[in-house]
Amino acid sequence: MTAFSASPDRLGNHDVAVLEDDARQRQVRIVSRGAAVIGIEIEHAGARFQLADAHRDLAEVEKRPGSRFAAMAPFANRIEDARYTFDGQLHDLAPGVEGSKRESRHGFLRDAEFLLEKLHANEAGAHAVFVNQDIRPGVHPGYPFAIDVSIQYTLASGGLELLATMRNVGDVAAPCFFGWHPYFRVADGKVDDWELQIPASLLVRTDADYIPLPGDAAYAALDDEPSMDFRQWRRVGDTELNHGYAGLHADADGRARTRLRDPSSGLTIALWQTRGIVLAFSADTVPRDARRALALEPMESMSNAFNRDDCAAAIRLEPGAERQFHCGIEIEQA
Repeated sequence: MTAFSASPDRLGNHDVAVLEDDARQRQVRIVSRGAAVIGIEIEHAGARFQLADAHRDLAEVEKRPGSRFAAMAPFANRIEDARYTFDGQLHDLAPGVEGSKRESRHGFLRDAEFLLEKLHANEAGAHAVFVNQDIRPGVHPGYPFAIDVSIQYTLASGGLELLATMRNVGDVAAPCFFGWHPYFRVADGKVDDWELQIPASLLVRTDADYIPLPGDAAYAALDDEPSMDFRQWRRVGDTELNHGYAGLHADADGRARTRLRDPSSGLTIALWQTRGIVLAFSADTVPRDARRALALEPMESMSNAFNRDDCAAAIRLEPGAERQFHCGIEIEQA
């Protein structure tokens, strides 16, 4: 008998994967709609505690307010004016829409149903694999490409890991990259008293619509942005965060760790990724429970990457090729 188990459940018409670590009293729940985490429950201070500020019920899962724990593909966050040019051709993701209503955010899979392809446990952990083949020419305006997406979740002794694989199954090169949109809580109440540490050397500067500035102007040394500098542990306070951080410093194991902790209890999570950008969002504008969770979003590339020359090589996926993005969370308890 292993310390880990994996079992199926249902939420409305959606499959749910239940991953459990009995030795550490941890449970993760992932729903097939959007392959979104809907719970990360741990034992803390003698009681059950919910780390994930996720969609709480079937209605939220289907309406996805705040895009909580969204798998973002084939792009993460925003594309300026919902238009981009790839291989010399202009594409419009919001045809017929004009003015301030033009937008395209967080990719196409938040509302998509994934297939729960595999669910099993072994000595190494509890595993669930969700797959989606909905990204095809003619399905999503402005994106005439074919991308298969697979997301493997693993609950292991160190925490929860996510391995996303994107494969170009079309006949032409495609722009694509992956991002994850989790919201975390380390205590009840607002984020103001929590502490944050981000191992970055650069702040991503944006315009009023959160589109990164052109070229090198998008990057500011954190030495020059002290109000946004979290390289050392710092209280979040009243800082309004909706900022990307680049130049991530990886530890010896190749993982760059962004940490969030409750100083009163010592409960700490480390959001890790092997490359890319991390975006911190203090949830000031979410439709419920503002500033009661902090989104820490690992992304392969920055917002509006489809329109940036400095991201072109990183987001290009040739026919038949695949690319993976690895990230996860570690849980540290005093």
